[in-house]
Amino acid sequence: MLSANEIYLYLARIGFSGDAQADLPTLCRLQRCHLFSVPYETLDIMNGVPLDLSIPALFDKIVRRMRGGYCFELNALFGELLASLGFDVRLHFARYLRGEKDIPKRRHEVLTVQLPEGRFLCDVGVGAPIPLHPVELSSRRQGQERGVWCFREDEILGHVLCEEKDGELSDVYAFTDEHCFPQDFLTTSYFCETHPDSFFRQGLMVALRTEEGRSTVSGREFRIFRGHSAEVFTPGTEDEFRTALKTYFGLEY
Repeated sequence: MLSANEIYLYLARIGFSGDAQADLPTLCRLQRCHLFSVPYETLDIMNGVPLDLSIPALFDKIVRRMRGGYCFELNALFGELLASLGFDVRLHFARYLRGEKDIPKRRHEVLTVQLPEGRFLCDVGVGAPIPLHPVELSSRRQGQERGVWCFREDEILGHVLCEEKDGELSDVYAFTDEHCFPQDFLTTSYFCETHPDSFFRQGLMVALRTEEGRSTVSGREFRIFRGHSAEVFTPGTEDEFRTALKTYFGLEY
């Protein structure tokens, strides 16, 4: 569990103010604040820096050093924050289905939180568009400020998160009710960060939600989305690249 001071620093890192109660309104605010403050980023993977998934190391990286991370880092630490605040949290392995033709290996970590209102998915560890607020594990369409989401049940894949676009549902990822532990993710994370065939080794990825839209980096290309427009540019030098990372993501490494 995080100490009272660590909770204070974490909440300050994500720009959360006010009382943090173990209830649904607080959970919604916490997830949204996190997605708008802590970038999804794979800088360490691309630079060959070994990842440490222990909570003290993640707290130092994400909170003290103002870095980001990927799912096995971001959701692990966010889950620790939620548990420290009194939420009933479980960790789960997920299969990322978006854009896949076949059933992929499990390479994503998600959280579920049990509340009096129901059971909710929480996820702050995806660079692509995902729900800004927790989603109840229900077939009911749940409209949010940036999308409509629901779940369908699959006898093999389990709970499948779906996104609605133009009246059609598409699968995002799936997970089962199996409760996982932090050590369960170590081997998969090691594969993701080191194996040459890993999706995460193919090029740098950075993403952060903004009030105007979303900012991303793919390889060396920056895309700054504001409403229906996008500014696209590729820094010419390493200094310019680092300056842009600091400007748009608050990242220094």
